[in-house]
Parts: sequence; C-alpha cells; structure tokens
Amino acid sequence: MARTRKLVNLSSSSELFPFSLPADSADAPLAARMRPRDLSEYVGQPHLLGAGKLLRRAIEADRLTSLILYGPPGCGKTALGFLIAARTKSHVERLNAVAAGVEDLRRIIETGRFRRSNQGRRTVLFIDEIHRFNKAQQDVLMPEVEDGTLLLIGATTHNPFFALVSPLLSRSLVAELKPLSKEDLILLIKRASADSERGLGNRKIKLAEEALDFLAETAEGDARRALNGLELAAFTTPPDKEGWIRIGLAEAQESVQKKAVVYDRDEDAHYDTISAYIKSMRGSDPDASLYWLAKMLYAGEDPRFIARRLVICSAEDVGNADPQALLVATAAQQAVEFLGMPECRIPLAQATIYLALAPKSNASYAGIDQAMKDVESGRTMEVPNHLKDAHYQGAKRLGHGEGYKYDHSYPGHHVQQEYLPQTRRYYEPTEEGLERELKSRLAKLRKP
Repeated sequence: MARTRKLVNLSSSSELFPFSLPADSADAPLAARMRPRDLSEYVGQPHLLGAGKLLRRAIEADRLTSLILYGPPGCGKTALGFLIAARTKSHVERLNAVAAGVEDLRRIIETGRFRRSNQGRRTVLFIDEIHRFNKAQQDVLMPEVEDGTLLLIGATTHNPFFALVSPLLSRSLVAELKPLSKEDLILLIKRASADSERGLGNRKIKLAEEALDFLAETAEGDARRALNGLELAAFTTPPDKEGWIRIGLAEAQESVQKKAVVYDRDEDAHYDTISAYIKSMRGSDPDASLYWLAKMLYAGEDPRFIARRLVICSAEDVGNADPQALLVATAAQQAVEFLGMPECRIPLAQATIYLALAPKSNASYAGIDQAMKDVESGRTMEVPNHLKDAHYQGAKRLGHGEGYKYDHSYPGHHVQQEYLPQTRRYYEPTEEGLERELKSRLAKLRKP
C-alpha cells in the first residue's frame, strides 16, 4: 500500500487547522471546529500552561526544545501542538505515525536541511501517535533533532518512557497532560453551544443542567467525546413547536449510548452506595458486594477510594479471622494504582469476593478503640521500670531495664511478667477462622 504524507506550512495563524477539514467547514466535527485558536482559548493543563509555567513561557517566546506531549485521548495534545505550530516562526510539517514511514521522514529531513542552510529557518515536525514509530524509525530522527535541524513535537497516548527510545527522550521535554476536569468539560460544552461562528450557536439549543452534567461526567476527561455527544444530541433531537432543540437527560444518554446512574460523588448516593458495599461484604454476600462495586465503577467513582475501603474492611471486619484478607486488599490497592481503569475492576472484584467470603471478626477494631478510649479518658499509665529502654549510658543508675526477663531464654519463648501496671483486656478473639487458634493460644498465655 502506498504511503501518503501531508506537508504543511503554518507560517500564519490563519492556517491553524489545515491538516484535515477546514475549521470553519460545516462537515468538520464539532470537536475539530472548536479547537482553540490561541492559548487564551485553551482549556485545562494548568500545571503546564498556567501563568508563569515553563511550557507557556517557552511557547510565548518561541523558544521550545523538542517536546513529547503525553496523555489520554481528548485531553488537548493535538490542539496544543497546533497552537505551538501557529505561533512558531519555523516551517511546520505534520505526520501521522500510523501512515508515515522512513521515506517520509527522510524527505522531511532533506528539505529541513536545505531550508536551514539556505533560509536560516528551522523545521518543526509534529508527529501524531509517535509511539507507533518503531525503533528504526525513531533513530532516523536522532541526528537532526540533536543538531536542531528539526524541532520535534510528538503526541502520544502511550507512556513515552516505554514507547520511545532513550536517546530521543533525553533530547526532548516530556509534558504529561491530564484528563480534563468535569469543570473544564462543562466550560467547553457551554462554549460550543453558544459559539455561532464555529459551534452550535446558530441552532436554538436549550441544554438541561442534568444533561450538561451527564455529558461532562461520562466523557471522563475526554473533550472530543463530550463535544461529539453534544453534537449528536443537537442534530438528532427534533425541535419543539417553537423551534427549540431541548436536550434533556434522555437525549444526552442516547447520544453517548450510556445510561445515567444516580450517583453524586459528594452527596447521598455516594455515601449510601459505599455503605451498602461495605455492609454487603461484612454480611458475607459476594453478589450484592459485586453489584454495588459495579455501580460505583460505572458511575465513575475513583477506584482508589474503593480500594481504600477494601483495606479498611479487611482489618475492621475480617481481622485476624483471616489475616490473609489484609494482604489481598493491599495487593488490590497496589494493582489499582498500577493498572487504572478499566482493568483494575478485576483485582477489585477479586478482593471484594475474598473479603465477602472470609470469616469475620471485629476483635482488632474493638480492641484498638477500647485502648484509645482508655488513653483518652483515663490516667495515662507509666511504663514499668523493667520495660524501659536500658541501652543508654546511665540507664542502670535509674533502674531502667532492671528485672526484665528475656522471653527467648525461657521454655516456649515465653515467661510471665508484667507489661501493664494495671490489668486490661482489649483483644478478645472470636471463634471464627484463625482467631479460634489465637483464642486458644491467648488463653494459655494469660493463664497465671
């Protein structure tokens, strides 16, 4: 199959989006038409483009080095690349790594050398999906990136530290873009709805608050997904008698093919659902536990929040009846950090089922709470002299450590001695699981 390439000169800001359909084309997707025309219109990434931040200063001064833009779909990588291309005085070329090959790179390199030696101009090469280039293709870029003939701007959804060769990374600034916040997406949706030049402002649209909230929530940080949903809803919803296109929750759901779940992360639905989840595991019902887990994940709950609750449940409700539960829960918590959604739903489900079916004991939870209560409300007990630290000079003169019995010197590695000035009973093991064995052992240890 013959490879194609598109070589574009972006020397003027009027050619911001010449790579596909014109920005003002009625056939261009709404997300493409609404791409920012300058930095003032760019939404999100304050850690990179906020006032005084390095990347913003470099863009405004046209003093960029090679740059790798790394982040999830729809977070603004290509839009930012276009803005940089529009501001630079260099010649700009664009390739998509899916369709381009070594011959395309060599052709751009040759013309870049000629342009630099004869015109004194550098060439900016913007490469979409740069992770698609193999090692040989990436190596072709190295000499010209190093000597400044090419200023590389690469966009990728893959971690560049795994997808790109080390020499290329060492010569580039890696900027990690984050998913857009819900507030960012709401701003973009409102802007597109009102913009009569590039957006949907010429159509009489009334977007219900719950529909706006739903589109922003379900987009999960992806501006393209949010705007595509808005556009589809606007063009498929028939106007009412007065000519208004009223987009409610039902129309928004249909436009993104996802059902809305009643779940507010900071209100009753959030607390009620996590409560049902914990109580279902405590009640040893794996099916109910999985349902509440699925509801939270579907509604967009932070899986790290769920993992924290699993760790708490493993110690509070299972405890020493099955100490393995805490290991399973903490392993799930680590897997969540490592995998992210959607894959992390699997270790979360595994840990949920394990905790639901594990024997239960809250003896550890009850014990520490009672001990904390005694410390808080009672007179603080002094450490007995024979238990005090005796490893410093002068401790013996104070009597510290005197009379302490070293347990390993006695049969069974245990000897009776006083560890509290007053007798207290905090840990009362149950008959469940491993605690039955612990209870038997504790009875023997407590026996005078």
